[in-house]
Amino acid sequence: MSATPIDTRALVQQARGGRVIRTGFLEGTDLDRRALAADGVRFAAHGGFSDANRVIYTLYPEHIPNVDDPVRVLRLEADVSLDVDAEDVRVALALPAEVLGDIRADRNDFLLATTQKMAKQLEAMTELVLQGRTLPVRFVAAEGKLLERGIKTRSVVVPSLRLDVVGAKGFGVSRAYFQAGIEGKKVRVNGNIATSSTGVRAGDTLSAEGLGRIEFKRIEGETRRGNIKLELEIHK
Repeated sequence: MSATPIDTRALVQQARGGRVIRTGFLEGTDLDRRALAADGVRFAAHGGFSDANRVIYTLYPEHIPNVDDPVRVLRLEADVSLDVDAEDVRVALALPAEVLGDIRADRNDFLLATTQKMAKQLEAMTELVLQGRTLPVRFVAAEGKLLERGIKTRSVVVPSLRLDVVGAKGFGVSRAYFQAGIEGKKVRVNGNIATSSTGVRAGDTLSAEGLGRIEFKRIEGETRRGNIKLELEIHK
């Protein structure tokens, strides 16, 4: 969690004025994501994992085609059993919240998302104190199924802004399948566990376990038949 509330509208105004603005890692409640869907401004979100809960936002003027990914994912390796959890690793690293994203257990190792600059510092580390033990460790570039394989921006047409409708269309699955994920508490909107009654609007972030993350960029308009055309950024 960020130490102070993020003035999202101030960031939008700066981007609208021609600047590229980048936050640190944020959680769903750290800023007003819906305020990001503003005229004249685009935004990108990177978290290293396809269903990341903590992400870095980059706001930029709409005439800029795209921005670079500021996140790297490292694998924390040790030659002995770590016997700790992700929160133990976060505490041991003692890094500011803005430079450290999600931490995920992966067998005996851990995968962690961080900034490009902090990644270089971590790669130089050779030991870490975990639960009172000083252990030799390695931080190396990570690869694997948990990581983002690609980000695509798509225009889709939906009959409504129901969560199950937008999520199913964005991920390319059936509404019944996505609804089952909602009922199983595997779907989040802006970092909060979603329910069947949760609505979505431009600026929202949808994350679904096993599927990835959708950034609801904007409503582009209506079709002649009254359906809604959306711009979605899909992370898989």
